[in-house]
Amino acid sequence: MKYIVVTGGVMSGLGKGITTASIGRILKNRGYEVTAVKIDPYLNIDAGTMNPAQHGEVFVLSDGGEVDLDLGNYERFLDINLKSIHNITTGKVYRNVIEKERRGDFLGATVQIIPHITDEIKQSIRRAAEEPIDGGRKAEICLVEVGGTVGDIESMPFLEAIRQMHGELPREEMILVHVTLVPVDTMGDHKTKPTQHSVKALRELGLQPDIIVGRSREVLSQQTKKKISAFTDVPAKAVISAKDVPDIYQIPMELEKEGLADVVCSYLGLENRQPDPAWYRVVSREYTNRVTVAIVSKYGIEDVYMSIKEALKHAGRALSTEVNIQWLDAEAFEPRDLADVDGVLVPGGFGKRGIEGKIQAIRCAREERKPYLGLCLGFQLAVIEYARHVAGIEDATSEEIDEGTHVIALLPEQEEVSELGGTMRLGNCSITLKEGTLVAGLYGGTSIVERHRHRYEVNPAFIADLEAAGLVFSGFCGQRMEVCEIPDHPFYLATQFHPEFRSSPTHPSPPYVGFVEACKKNKSTQNQVAEQNDER
Repeated sequence: MKYIVVTGGVMSGLGKGITTASIGRILKNRGYEVTAVKIDPYLNIDAGTMNPAQHGEVFVLSDGGEVDLDLGNYERFLDINLKSIHNITTGKVYRNVIEKERRGDFLGATVQIIPHITDEIKQSIRRAAEEPIDGGRKAEICLVEVGGTVGDIESMPFLEAIRQMHGELPREEMILVHVTLVPVDTMGDHKTKPTQHSVKALRELGLQPDIIVGRSREVLSQQTKKKISAFTDVPAKAVISAKDVPDIYQIPMELEKEGLADVVCSYLGLENRQPDPAWYRVVSREYTNRVTVAIVSKYGIEDVYMSIKEALKHAGRALSTEVNIQWLDAEAFEPRDLADVDGVLVPGGFGKRGIEGKIQAIRCAREERKPYLGLCLGFQLAVIEYARHVAGIEDATSEEIDEGTHVIALLPEQEEVSELGGTMRLGNCSITLKEGTLVAGLYGGTSIVERHRHRYEVNPAFIADLEAAGLVFSGFCGQRMEVCEIPDHPFYLATQFHPEFRSSPTHPSPPYVGFVEACKKNKSTQNQVAEQNDER
C-alpha cells in the first residue's frame, strides 16, 4: 500500500478535498486502484447531527455513514463506493481508545495522546486503506486528506500520527502533498510569504512536504515556483500550480498539464503509464443546449446541496446541456418566481421552515405542467400537496410538521429512538419499480439500489386513497413507498431516496437525466409557443 497524504495551509476552503480527489483521478486514469480516507478533526462521531448551513452537505455512504461532503467528491471523481471506515474523526478515535481502556486492553497503562491516540489513528488509516473496494478489489494507493489547516490545535494528533507513519514506512510508500494559497497583490504579482510560513509550521511538526500545490487565480510563473522551492526545499518541478477553473472536473486535466502525475509516480516508484483519456472526454463534452432549473430550498448556501448541483451537472453533460440553477427561498416563494424556469426541484431537508412555500412550488409545477423532481422531503411534500389539492384531504400534512391528517408518518422503528446520531433510515436499500412506469423506464429495469436518509414515510393508511385520486406509487421497498409519479404530466417524479448520492460524471443518475431531458423538451415547447405568438 502506498499513501498520499494531503494537508492544507494558510486558510481553509482552498479546495483540498478536490485536489485530493483529482490526484486520485489522475492515478486511476493510469490504471491504478485508488481508495481515499478523510480525516475530520472535529469531536463529533460523524457529520449526521451537524447543521448543514455551517458545515455543508451531509453526504451518505452506501453503508449508511453520514460524512463530510469531501467523501462525495472522492466517490464522484474515483467512481468507487466508500464506507464509514473511510471517514476518521476525533470523536471516533477517542471513543475507540476510551472503550479499549474501559475493557482493560491497555493492561493498566496510563492512556495518553502518544502513543495510544496516535496508534489508534494509524490503525484507523491502515484499516481503511485495506478495506476492499467495489468487487472485492484491493487498492494499491490510499489518499489521506487531513482536514483543517496546519496550525489548528485539533489537527495536532493526526499530524503527529502521520509523522510517525512517515518514519515507519519505506521512502517510496508515503508522500506528503501540501496545498496552500498563493495570493495575488494589487500589482498582479504572486506573493509566496503565506506558503513559506505554512511550510515552516509543517516542518515544526516534523513534516517536510514532497509536493506543494499552490492555489491561485492565475497560473504560477516559473519564477514564483523557483522562489517557493528555494524557501521550502521542495524541487521546483514539484511546485504545482492549481489555478481557478470554472468546473471542478477540469482540475485533473490542469494538474496533468503541470506534470503532477510524473512527480507522484517518480516519488512513489510507480510506472508512469499513459493515461486513459475516456474520463477526460466525458468531462470535456461541450454544451449545445441550456436550461434553467429552480431549486426551492430554505438554505441559501449552495454547499448544502452539493450532490444535487453535481448530479444536475452530470446529467446535463450527458445530454450536452448546461444546467443553470436558480435558487429560490422557500419562505419567500411566489408562483411568479417560476415564470422563466424550465423545471422545478425540491430537495431534502428537515423541520417546518419554508414548508408551505415548497408545497406551493410543487403545486405550480403540477398544475402548470413544468417538469418536477422531488427528493426525500420533496417526495413527502409532493404527496402532501396531492392529498390536499387533488385527493381532497384539506388538512393533509406530515407528522414532522404540524397537526392535521398525517399522510406522512414517522417510520415505526423510529418511535423508540432516543438519540439523533446515526439513527435515521440510512444508506443503501433495494427498491422494486413497477413495470411500464416512468421511473422503470429511466432505470431500464425494475430492481435498483439507492441511498436513504429520513425518519418519515408515506402513511400506509392513505396509499389507497391517493392512488384512487390518480397518484401512482411506482417504487417500493416492502410496504414502504419509494417513488411517486403522475402519468399524464410531462415529467413529475419524486423519490424518497437520494439518487444524487450515487451520481458521477461517468454514471449520471437516471432520475436527473430524465428530469434534465424533460426540461429541454419543456423549453423547446415554450420557445415554439413564443415563436407562434410572435408570428400572430
